[in-house]
Amino acid sequence: MGNFVVSLAGPRDVRLEPCPVEPLHSGQIRVRTCFSGISAGTELTLYRGSNPRLGKVWDDRRRMFVSRPAGTPYPVAGFGYEEVGEVVEVAADVVRRQLGDLVWGIWGHRAEAVLPADAVTPLAAGLDPLAGVFARPGAIALTTVLAADLHLGEWVGVFGQGVIGLLATRLAALSGARVVAVDRLPGRLAVAGRFGARATVDGGAASAAEVLRDLSDGLGADVCLELSGAYPALHEAIRATAPAGRVVAAGFYQGDGRGLALGEEFHHNRIQLVPAQVSGPAPLPGAGGRWTSARVSRTFMDLVAERVVDPLPLVTHVIDASAVPDALALLDRGEPDALQVVLRFP
Repeated sequence: MGNFVVSLAGPRDVRLEPCPVEPLHSGQIRVRTCFSGISAGTELTLYRGSNPRLGKVWDDRRRMFVSRPAGTPYPVAGFGYEEVGEVVEVAADVVRRQLGDLVWGIWGHRAEAVLPADAVTPLAAGLDPLAGVFARPGAIALTTVLAADLHLGEWVGVFGQGVIGLLATRLAALSGARVVAVDRLPGRLAVAGRFGARATVDGGAASAAEVLRDLSDGLGADVCLELSGAYPALHEAIRATAPAGRVVAAGFYQGDGRGLALGEEFHHNRIQLVPAQVSGPAPLPGAGGRWTSARVSRTFMDLVAERVVDPLPLVTHVIDASAVPDALALLDRGEPDALQVVLRFP
C-alpha cells in the first residue's frame, strides 16, 4: 500500500490517503507503524462529527474554545493516539534510538512517521508490541485515579467499563479501594470482576447509587470515577457519592448536558466535581507538581512491564489498516463484544 495516512473527509467518510515520504532531519527518526489502537471515545466523536473542535477552535494561549471561521473543519488527517512502531531510520546525530527499536508514542493512524527522537519511548524488553497501544489509554486511567486521591479501604464507584474504565478499575483496586464497577454490558462487568472490582452493577437494571449506599452502610461512595462520557451516568455517579465526596469526571462529554440535574444531589450534598484531563498545562492539578503527563504515561507502562497491569485481554479485534472503515463502523455500531480495536499495519 505504500505510505498512507487515515483521513476523515467528513462524518463517517474514511479514506486512506497516500502521502509522500518525508525527509529526515537532525534529531529525528523514522518509525514504521506496527499497530495503532482506535479510541472508542475521542476518535468516534471525530468520526460521528460531534467533537467540539469541529465546530469551534481551541485557543491554546487563552485556554478556551472560540468560534470557528466559516468553512468545513474536514478533512481530518492522521488522527489517533495509540501507536507502536519500529525505528527504521535515524539521523546521524541521534544516539538514544537504534534501528530496530520498538517504540510507543503518538503519531496517528499512518504507515510511518518522522518524529523527534525524544517523542517516542522504547517498549520494555519482553513485552508484546500490542501492549504499547495502551500507553495513552492507561495514562488517561491513571490520571483519573490520581485526580481521585484514593485511600485504602474507600468505596469507589467506577462508571463506564470500556477500555479506560477497566484500566481505571484495575488501578483503583491496586490503590486499595473497594471498587464497584458500573456498566450496562455483562461482558464488560465480567472483565471488571477479573480486574479487581469488589462488586459490579448493571446500570440498566439497578441503581448504582442505591447499591453503593447499601454496600457502604448508607454512606455512599467516597469517590466516584465517571468514564463513560454519558451525562446520565455522571448524574448517577453524583447520586452515588457521599456528602462532601468527590466525583472525577474523565469522560468526553458531548453536546448539552441532558440527564444531568445539578440542582439535586450535587447541590444538596455539596459534591466536589473534579475534571481529569491527561493533556494540557503540566503538572497535573492536585499532584503536588510531581506528576507530568510524560511521567503518567511512563508509570503506566512500567506497571505493564512489571506485570502488575495486563491490558492485553482488552484487545478484542486486530484488523488490517486497509479495513479501517470497517473497524470504525464496528465501534460506531456499539458492538457489545468490542473493547480495544487495533489496526495492524503491513
